[in-house]
Amino acid sequence: MCRCLTILCLLTLMTGCGSAWNDPYPVSDRGQNILYSAFTDRPKHLDPVQSYSEDEITFTAQIYEPPLQYHYLRRPYQLIAATAMAVPQPLYLDAAGKPLPKSSEPTRTVFTDYVISIKPGILFQPHPAFARAADGKHVYHELPPAELAQKHVLADFPVTDTRELTAEDYVYGLKRLAHPRLHSPILGLMGEYIIGLSNLAQELQKSVLAGRHDDWLDLREVNISGVEVLDRYRYRIRIKGKYPQFVYWLSMPFFAPMPWEADRFHSQPGMAEKNLTLDWYPVGTGPYMLTENNPNARMVLTRNPNFRSEAYPCDGEAEDQASGLLADCGKPLPFVDKVVFTREKEQIPYWNKFLQGYYDASGIASDSFDQAVQVGAGGDVSLTSDMQAQGIRLSTSVATSTFYMGFNMLDSLVGGTDEAARKLRQAIAIAIDQEEFVSIFQNGRGIPAQGPIPPGIFGYRPGREGVNQLVYDWTEQGPRRKDIALAKQLLVEAGWPAGRHALTGEALIIHLDTTATGVGAKTRIDWLNKQFQKIDVQLVVRSTDYNRFQEKVRKGAVQLFYFGWNADYPDPENFLFLLYGPQGKVKHHGENAANYANLEYDHLFEQARAMENGAERQVLIDRMLVILRNDTPWVWGFHPKEYSLRHVWLLNRKPTKVGNNTLKYQRIDVATRLALQDRWNRPALWPLALVSLFLVLLSLPAILSHRRREASVA
Repeated sequence: MCRCLTILCLLTLMTGCGSAWNDPYPVSDRGQNILYSAFTDRPKHLDPVQSYSEDEITFTAQIYEPPLQYHYLRRPYQLIAATAMAVPQPLYLDAAGKPLPKSSEPTRTVFTDYVISIKPGILFQPHPAFARAADGKHVYHELPPAELAQKHVLADFPVTDTRELTAEDYVYGLKRLAHPRLHSPILGLMGEYIIGLSNLAQELQKSVLAGRHDDWLDLREVNISGVEVLDRYRYRIRIKGKYPQFVYWLSMPFFAPMPWEADRFHSQPGMAEKNLTLDWYPVGTGPYMLTENNPNARMVLTRNPNFRSEAYPCDGEAEDQASGLLADCGKPLPFVDKVVFTREKEQIPYWNKFLQGYYDASGIASDSFDQAVQVGAGGDVSLTSDMQAQGIRLSTSVATSTFYMGFNMLDSLVGGTDEAARKLRQAIAIAIDQEEFVSIFQNGRGIPAQGPIPPGIFGYRPGREGVNQLVYDWTEQGPRRKDIALAKQLLVEAGWPAGRHALTGEALIIHLDTTATGVGAKTRIDWLNKQFQKIDVQLVVRSTDYNRFQEKVRKGAVQLFYFGWNADYPDPENFLFLLYGPQGKVKHHGENAANYANLEYDHLFEQARAMENGAERQVLIDRMLVILRNDTPWVWGFHPKEYSLRHVWLLNRKPTKVGNNTLKYQRIDVATRLALQDRWNRPALWPLALVSLFLVLLSLPAILSHRRREASVA
């Protein structure tokens, strides 16, 4: 018995020596060329015409391929070809359709043509929608209900095939923007530009099939007058007027191709009930395909075996060579075979797994900031000694994003263009100390905003030239927020001395609608209350769920609200349009959630958006910013600084907020990761050995007594 117990203990110890006991991944994945990441919010849409959020584009940008993409390393951001042969050049036309010189006045341009040429030989990922029988018919396009009842995930369709990407696939994808059952978020905006898109949407909405959800709407049978297939590999898009920013849209998933076969396959009756839809299973030509979709737990991207030939870039910024970002120049993409995303609802498990080496990269939550980063006396940022000892690398960048507090300009109290309402908004803008907010809640990771345009975007002016003079004074140390006494004086001039109506004595109460909940949210709300109390204004916070909040914003049933915006493309128009009158949320269902309208601003916006970057455009933007600062439809919040950590084995990772198809460039040094994971997660075996020895000693008297009894009997 003693001998058996000792052997059992030794076997137990030996089984712990082969690999880390806390490894959260299957043993079969150990040592494989897999990139491990995490996500916190489940994606709602993976259909390219409906998806429009950051947590969704993490996946869609790796699967779908619009004709253009951004150069991975160059800054400022530069568009390059993806599936296209080259970046298309605009052809300006007059009312008769005759070409105009590029230097002609924007007002003379009635139409602009973009002709996109697609590279031949590109194939879609393997998919059952393309599978054909010997007679040429598609195997899975007309599934009987009994057969569909046996299908639950895409892997249940064993026969797959592919076909070549053509210009028709891009045109079909564009038609889906007008699909009456898809509700694309950019239909309204693109309808203003793409000739015939709005008309097609109206026609389809009136069609018999619009309300019949179980019928496939074959978009090959309808046309957009401004979109035309020229031949197998070329198509043309005609837009209204001159809109130089349109070319940026050609890099977004909205303009990705969609094969009609996939639309037909996923539109069959009974598919939606099983989540066998394009919203759940994307179909693309990109470097990866979604092979596992469990958005509550895990999502897996696997290398697309049909991915076209593409090489890692050989040039970038001056410092890219020294930082090793050009070491893989010319090598074929992608580098990683699989990307595993695990859902982490809490920050602490996410952070701990990163430190253990089970996630290859991580952001830095506020709770972990001091553990990861130290800020010097001069404001310089570096990793703590513990992070450096693990070989962890830090990347920082100012995001092309803005977070703001919006006033509903249709509201009878905080809205309107009269002097009293304007001064009320200005007083609140001065009172809310963005510097303090960034310091407390962002760990200093942000730049207080002077307007809607973030750094890195044309039109942003650093230093004294770019300061909002209604909120800040310029000093030798830089911008300094104006004294709270000025905010109180503005309230007096607005008719609210000491926070009460000058005539009735009524208290000034302002309502903030928010979706924020939880302990962290309460701390922020308490802080915000204190900001309003500085000017004797009562703030009432109304918490609600996301859907209800969105509905209230759409209907204009709010006074104050928090919003944010990430750049879709690196142009000031993408931020300035958020305050363009015809984009008003209530009247036009656009992205102007503040419902701000100013005729001079709108006129300048229409001029500036049709111009190329240059001194003339900068003059117009400067004037627009003066108007916005004076009217104060937003409390200009902050532009976040992004801090990203990565382990030494994760290579070719460069921060970007504009280009999203970045996974194909990243490479894993698998051997280094495996060695460090084993070192950091080596189990402490001595407690187990001690327990085993204790058990042996504990059982020894009983064993000896048993043997004496046996000997006595003998």
